[in-house]
Amino acid sequence: MSTTVPSAPAVASAAPATPVSTSGTPVRRRGVRITLRALQVLLGVFFAAASGAPKLIAHPTAVEAFDKLGWGAPGMYTIGALELLGGIALLLPLLSSVAATAFIGLMIGAFIVTVTALGGENAATPLILILPLAWIAWARRAETTKLIARLRR
Repeated sequence: MSTTVPSAPAVASAAPATPVSTSGTPVRRRGVRITLRALQVLLGVFFAAASGAPKLIAHPTAVEAFDKLGWGAPGMYTIGALELLGGIALLLPLLSSVAATAFIGLMIGAFIVTVTALGGENAATPLILILPLAWIAWARRAETTKLIARLRR
């Protein structure tokens, strides 16, 4: 006569796989959202205030750079306005992905112009900015879907 020992039931772990905050939101996701939002604010302020505003107020360094390119005041004011409006759009949830994607295009252009017409000084800056902009564009891509749905109504 053979005796079998019943197997012990599997015990579920009491601790969740991802730490959960008191609001029930996974801590890791919350941290990523906060980091992403902080990055949007940082880049938004950078593009609007540190990059766009000097062009819009015709700061001498901006005037000199655009004269060297042969684009003059119209090019300077156009790029400055795009940077100011794009910086603001980065702060608006519905427009953040579109703005980040547009800035990626602008940064590719800035890299090409910096290398070909300005001797390559600071050419790495636009390339470095593409990485966080790509993360914002990807992470906020659902907002673009919402924007398209609103525009189709």
